[in-house]
Amino acid sequence: MAQVLEFKLPDLGEGLTEAEIVRWLVNVGDVVAIDQPVVEVETAKAMVEVPCPYGGVVTARYGEEGTELPVGAPLLTVAVGASSAVDGSEAGPAAEPASASSEASGESSGNVLVGYGTGAPAARRRRIRPAVPGAAPAERAPAPAAPAAPAYVEPTPAPAAQPAVAGHAALNGGVAVRDAGVGPVPVISPLVRRLARDNGLDLRQLTGSGPDGLILRADVERAMAAAEAPPVPAAGAAAPTTTAPVAPAPAPAAVAQTGMRGERIPLRGVRGAVADKLSRSRREIPEATCWVDADATELMAARAAMNAAGGPKISLIALLARICTAALARHPELNSTVDMEAREIVRLPEVHLGFAAQTERGLVVPVVRGAQSRSAESLSAEFVRLTEVARQGALTPADLTGGTFTLNNYGVFGVDGSTPIINHPEAAMLGVGRIVPKPWVHKGELAVRQVVQLSLTFDHRVCDGGTAGGFLRYVADCVEHPSVLLRTL
Repeated sequence: MAQVLEFKLPDLGEGLTEAEIVRWLVNVGDVVAIDQPVVEVETAKAMVEVPCPYGGVVTARYGEEGTELPVGAPLLTVAVGASSAVDGSEAGPAAEPASASSEASGESSGNVLVGYGTGAPAARRRRIRPAVPGAAPAERAPAPAAPAAPAYVEPTPAPAAQPAVAGHAALNGGVAVRDAGVGPVPVISPLVRRLARDNGLDLRQLTGSGPDGLILRADVERAMAAAEAPPVPAAGAAAPTTTAPVAPAPAPAAVAQTGMRGERIPLRGVRGAVADKLSRSRREIPEATCWVDADATELMAARAAMNAAGGPKISLIALLARICTAALARHPELNSTVDMEAREIVRLPEVHLGFAAQTERGLVVPVVRGAQSRSAESLSAEFVRLTEVARQGALTPADLTGGTFTLNNYGVFGVDGSTPIINHPEAAMLGVGRIVPKPWVHKGELAVRQVVQLSLTFDHRVCDGGTAGGFLRYVADCVEHPSVLLRTL
């Protein structure tokens, strides 16, 4: 006899209490295997695929794409058991859904991505997008009856007069319309999906200009502009002749308060987490910045010689990271954090080096674990791996937390210097500007050398300017004379 089990949004770790559904990977009626990913969600840390610990037939889904759910809220129900797992056939009387922790008659892995635990009760669920007008009752598979009147079951739109072939667009009044009953619309990124949702656009009404109909940001912006354009009067229509003054429409509350109209973008997901962390850093950390110009000609030459010798290529940021770890060994005050409740400075034994990476989803800071014990070659490989994972939007919460010092190479944006905000709760950040040829006094003569500006932003609670200056001067000396680094290898 089949049993219906309810799978709830698991605790994703690091104190995260909610997640936004980005894309469903299964439909109602699909047969899923144990630990098969069923939904892609975005948290404040990263985008992750959530596996279901049960194998069987999906009988209901809770939440549309774009819905934000708290930890512990139902995600889907699965009918487990021999008959339902094979063909989804009826299996006797309707069964009440069991808890995700209950033992089922079918197999279960028990893997529900349990992290550190939040301990908070499930908050009220809220729907981000309105229900589809004229939608038919919730979609159900011919499996054992699921729980009565679920709050977030994916609706199935009413059938169109001319059904479209699955995965293709139908023509409705000369406008390409995607089949609303066939999975998620292909969109280039979650940011574009969110832009359309915040502006009330139905992505299924758009025709993407990207490969295979992929919807790009430009497609959404064109649709937004078309929606805001005033209607064109029909040919021959009489123009209004009244001269009476027309009372202006009441301004929205936001316009009345600010006196201006503009696009309002919710601070959610990664962007919201970055905003919270930077605001907290600026509130709590009394930071100061010092900087110095350094001649990087010899460092560039040393890197070129390393790469010419064969083997894996060594990146410039890996050499700078190796210099940072050597400098932190000499100045451990900067590899620390401040516990204000205990009024203590906590010096950390290992260097977990974060590095700023710009992605389509915004700025993220992946962390290289145990950087103090890695070679330049190992650091290069890890930087490449984490950067590629970041661009794919697949960084895990563990990849983004636990850093003790950050290296920020803003020179890739073509700028010489910056005064960055410290990545809370760390105590310092080294910034590296672009390396450009400049006139420089070298061995008593004016010459053109490769010059870089280095800046150190530090927490003034953990050290004074003398320590920060000593750290930065050592880094500059290693950049100008890489042989200095040999003393610590």
